[in-house]
Amino acid sequence: MQKLFLTAILALTVSSSAFAKKEFLDHTNLMNHGDGHLMDMDGGMVMGQNTDTLPGGCDKIAATEEITVHAGHKYAKEFPGRMFAFDTQEYQFEPCTKLTVHFVNDDNIRHQWMMHGLPRYLYPKGMFHLEVTGPGKISGTLIFPPNDKTYLVHCDISQHMEKGMKGQLKIGKGSGDLPSIPGVTANVIQDDYSNSIPEKVLKKPSTAKEKAAAKMAAAENESAISGILIIGLAAGLVLAPILSRKFKGMAVGEVVSVVFEMIAQAIGLVTKLILGLIKLVLPNK
Repeated sequence: MQKLFLTAILALTVSSSAFAKKEFLDHTNLMNHGDGHLMDMDGGMVMGQNTDTLPGGCDKIAATEEITVHAGHKYAKEFPGRMFAFDTQEYQFEPCTKLTVHFVNDDNIRHQWMMHGLPRYLYPKGMFHLEVTGPGKISGTLIFPPNDKTYLVHCDISQHMEKGMKGQLKIGKGSGDLPSIPGVTANVIQDDYSNSIPEKVLKKPSTAKEKAAAKMAAAENESAISGILIIGLAAGLVLAPILSRKFKGMAVGEVVSVVFEMIAQAIGLVTKLILGLIKLVLPNK
């Protein structure tokens, strides 16, 4: 009894520590792995950082900007049906801007702020990526190319983008709006929070005619189920003695092998019958 009590106390302690709010970390001590890839052992990562190389077509840095982006569950409250979001869903900058992004994760889970479609000769895999596991902050810098384009910024953790964590970033005039950006553009598939159950299903039969129809439909369903059940029981009674003699003395592996072989033969027979019917129905060419 004492051991059981101690085990319960230990389990409660471990679970409570696992769900406790983690300490906020400022990820500033990052190891540089080359090609703009920096990371630490505490769940912070920057990919595609570029602080000084101008993209082709940029004669100089047009502007130097800084933004702070927050990510978390609480920012999705204003978007019905969404679970996660950034605090800002739309950004706009001049071409050739040098931008430093301070990314703050306000949740106890992993979030990202990333964009794709950048020039691959300058950004490995065409990507700029900030990531923080648990509450914390990380910063990264990139220089935008000179063309007018709209980029998707999002969290690439499984389903986080689908649950609302995405936005759009326009360079110059941009190249149009992206669909399904929370609070900015309409969804491709619009959420429907109306009652999806047809009224006729919810409505109880009131008149004698409706009650009689409902009773008849229930009887038909019951008779159909009973018929299928009877057929299944009859087939089982006929096949049971045959199968028991066939499988007598066999190991489990042998039984499985024989069953699959029988299924294959049955499929082959049905296929031949179907092909034969097709030849009879269709004219010969």
